[in-house]
Amino acid sequence: MIGLAFAILLTLMVLSIPVAVTLLALGLFMDQAFSAFPLYRALGEVMWSASDSFLLIAIPLFILLGEILVRTGIARRTYGALEAWLSWLPGGLLHANIGTATFFSATSGSSVATAATVGTVAMPQARALGYHEGLFAGSIAAGGTLGIMIPPSINLIVYGFLTETSIPRLFIAGIVPGIALALSFIAGTALICSIKPQWGGPRRRHTWGKRLRGLVDLLPVFVLFSVIIGSIYTGWATPTEAAAVGVLTTLVFAFILGELSIGMLKDSLASTMRTSAMIMLIITSAYFLNFVLSAAGATRALSTFVETLGMAPTATMLVIIAMYVLLGFFIETLSLMVITIPIVEPVVVALGYDPIWFGIMLILLIEMALITPPVGLNLYVVQGVRGRGSLNEVMIGALPYAVIMLLMAGVLLMVPEMALFLPNAMN
Repeated sequence: MIGLAFAILLTLMVLSIPVAVTLLALGLFMDQAFSAFPLYRALGEVMWSASDSFLLIAIPLFILLGEILVRTGIARRTYGALEAWLSWLPGGLLHANIGTATFFSATSGSSVATAATVGTVAMPQARALGYHEGLFAGSIAAGGTLGIMIPPSINLIVYGFLTETSIPRLFIAGIVPGIALALSFIAGTALICSIKPQWGGPRRRHTWGKRLRGLVDLLPVFVLFSVIIGSIYTGWATPTEAAAVGVLTTLVFAFILGELSIGMLKDSLASTMRTSAMIMLIITSAYFLNFVLSAAGATRALSTFVETLGMAPTATMLVIIAMYVLLGFFIETLSLMVITIPIVEPVVVALGYDPIWFGIMLILLIEMALITPPVGLNLYVVQGVRGRGSLNEVMIGALPYAVIMLLMAGVLLMVPEMALFLPNAMN
């Protein structure tokens, strides 16, 4: 049944039918084909219950926060500050791309927004300074993926909602793996550009005075991160309330920087509504599909199948990782999450793995899907910002970073404490 569902799903997506419509249509088909009861009669109630959650209000709030940040020039200032600190390494501005994406990820919560923002700021410099544009664009696409690992993360909120897992614990679990992945990107970039110096462009050295003055431009990001995460872990605010406080803080920075205007707010709100509507329709449609599959016994059948294989937990996890890597080539990341989590997560927990750890592992695999063709969203976003050349160049430039992600997944599998150390310390 699950195999048939995935086959129909891929067929409809190849036909370019919108993801939310595909999920809803598949749910109705599976209901008629396999359910003993007419579950479609519960469609309204199921979709309402999926959307009637205070926790999900955090999604449009974090999207709005990111939209305002894009329009205030904070990303441009952050890029300039990190360029002064990192561009002496082999690879030059490539490290500023990754560093800026890391900092912006700590406030945005969206990989696509992070990649688009950093790409807009950085790509003109690649052309002016003679960088290998494929690798330069690949570093932006890969750095953008950190937006869903480093808190706050919209995708971690979705995972926590679907699995009833603590959002604060998920947020804090993503910090160490997110920073480790960013440092791995920097190390990998330095290695590549040491072997191929012509790909990295000129290395720049700045005075300590300029570096220290640039720290002022990093202050908004540090303040936002501290306000959002600090308010959650001091117990002062829930994740949703922290998102609202983050929006208010961003508006204060926009006012201080002279960027606050009615036009900016209208553009930010319009973009937020479009993105939020898309995400919520995907979530509610997938919720109905998962409701049908569960009622038809698909989840129970999958658990039984895994048990009959007699494989060790580690071997089973390797199969699951391979499945996500393969599906990531063809299915958009948020859709992949909401389709598979209700089916796969109970199996993983039954194997003895921590749901917090699996959430971080899943996000890492989802990040990889963002930069692997043919559906890797960040590749298209960066190519759109680049505005010239071939998409294949961006794909090739992102390939080393996809390999680094796969290696990091292996490390996370062998050393689960990388994700669990901070959540356990909270206890």
